Amino acid sequence: MITLYHCTDARSFRCLWALEELGLSYELKPMAFPPRLTTPSFLEVNPTGTIPWLQDDEVGLSESAAILEYLAVRHSPRGLAVAPDETGYAAWLQWLHFGEASLTVPLATALRWGMLERAERRQPVVAEDYREQFLVRLAYLASSLMGRSYVAAERFTTADISVGYALMLSRMMGLQKSFPPSVQDYWGRLSERPAYRAAKARQQSAQATAVAA
Repeated sequence: MITLYHCTDARSFRCLWALEELGLSYELKPMAFPPRLTTPSFLEVNPTGTIPWLQDDEVGLSESAAILEYLAVRHSPRGLAVAPDETGYAAWLQWLHFGEASLTVPLATALRWGMLERAERRQPVVAEDYREQFLVRLAYLASSLMGRSYVAAERFTTADISVGYALMLSRMMGLQKSFPPSVQDYWGRLSERPAYRAAKARQQSAQATAVAA
């Protein structure tokens, strides 16, 4: 049984979305953010105290992009993953990690210093700099999507989940008005996927159950 430790709309949403796309059986453990502070016992599961944490028998993983790659290669090698002998393999790896390192990291940094820190610790200039960094990289995504439906191998893969989560986060931060047309169309394709909607519904019901308990 796969177990996913998850906070609502955190990076672990990537993993939840992938599990729904793959149709795998899993247990979802919803947690309050940040779990290292709200649930100290979680440190016994993941010593870094970060989300996500995916447990698959004896295997434990904490990096969301690595979890996407692990699940896709293990359960969908020529579906949600791109095999080394396929055209698009390099692009799949590039966008799988670009979604986290180049898109989500600046967004998360802007979110922290612009909104999440206590008022006296916020750094508006830093937050704005990282938002601008995200927008520069968004333009690169937009140009790469011209004439293409997905970022690699002419099909939906976990690279799209990685990038799609960054777009979801940016929309939560009110940046959707900055989406170029190709990105807006791309987001529409991703957000209309049944597995994306199922992941959203699953986290909502799991959170409601946890609160009621």
